[in-house]
Amino acid sequence: MPYTARTWNLDLKGLSKNQLDVHFALYQGYVTNTNRLNDTIAQMIKDGKGNTPDCAELKRRLGFEYNGMVLHEYYFDNLQSTELSKDSALYKKIQECYGSYETWEADFKNTGLMRGIGWAITFQDPNTKNLTNHWVGDHEVGHIAGFKPILIMDVWEHAYTVDFKATERAKYIDAFMANVNWEVVSKRFG
Repeated sequence: MPYTARTWNLDLKGLSKNQLDVHFALYQGYVTNTNRLNDTIAQMIKDGKGNTPDCAELKRRLGFEYNGMVLHEYYFDNLQSTELSKDSALYKKIQECYGSYETWEADFKNTGLMRGIGWAITFQDPNTKNLTNHWVGDHEVGHIAGFKPILIMDVWEHAYTVDFKATERAKYIDAFMANVNWEVVSKRFG
């Protein structure tokens, strides 16, 4: 069954409608390519070509497109500013894992400031329930197997260069942090 691109009605501080429209269009491309690759691979398998180099390369590409679609959905879902309650289980877990919210936030921002294209993601370990910040390169390199994404920040330049210069990623990260939907993020935690 093909995927349908989702829509969001976001009114964000520091990230313009033009920036969001560019980003939504890029997301639509991941949805289109995921559907196209799934269809092509299914047909190749049906035709007995599942063990060919062509099919193998398409399967490698599918991880990039698929994760591009899914990560953007997580990203847009965790935008629309709401407060993080200091009484929440998530806030308490951040303090437990990092000593303070401020230490976690500095580490999350610094993860996003790493050179390169990719994502800064706060993951939850399913075994220990601990939270850790990770860099995910491209869309598919660096995920921790079995870990649950809690907060997702896109730090590819397409996420901010309509509103900020390529050299102003730190300003974009501040704008992102001002727009986190902590209700959504808290629901992911658990």
